[in-house]
Amino acid sequence: MLSTSDDAEFSRCYSEHVASLTTTAYLLCGDRYRAEDLAQSTFLALYLAWDRVDERERLGNYLRTLLLRRYIAQRRASWWRRERTTWELPDLQALPQDKGEDRMVLWPAMNALSARQRAVLVARFWLDLGVDDTARALGCSTGTVKSQTAKALAALRNRLGTSLAEYTRGARHG
Repeated sequence: MLSTSDDAEFSRCYSEHVASLTTTAYLLCGDRYRAEDLAQSTFLALYLAWDRVDERERLGNYLRTLLLRRYIAQRRASWWRRERTTWELPDLQALPQDKGEDRMVLWPAMNALSARQRAVLVARFWLDLGVDDTARALGCSTGTVKSQTAKALAALRNRLGTSLAEYTRGARHG
C-alpha cells in the first residue's frame, strides 16, 4: 500500500496521463473496451512498481514503454487471437470520403499487422518517437524498429492499394 503522499502523487500521475495512454491503447488495439483494459492494467503495473520508479518526472515515457510491451505480450496470448464478431462488416472497397470514414479503410489493415509492427507504427507515427526511443520502449534494436516499420508500411500499402493513396493525398490537402 502506498503512503498518503505517494497515493496523492500517483493520483496526479493518473489524471495527467490517463487520456493520452487510453488513446494510444485504442490506436494499438482498435477496440475501446480493450484499450481501457490495457490502459488500466498499465496503471496497475505502475502502481505495483511505484516505490521502485526512480525518475518520476519521466513517467510519461515509462508508461508508454509499459503500454507498448503489455500490448505486445497480450497480443501473443490466445485471448487476443480469438475471432472478433461484429454486426456490421466494413466495406473495404469504399474509398474514404471524410476523416470518419478513413477508419473503415485503415482499421482492418492495421488489425492485419503483427503486434510488433502495429506497436512500431503507433510509436513512430502517433507518439512521434524517434527510432532510438521506439527501440528503447519496445526493448529491441534500432535495426528491428527500422525493418518492422518498413515491413508494416509495405503491408499497409499492399493491403490498401489505392485506398492508401487516396487517404494520404487527402491528409496532405485536407
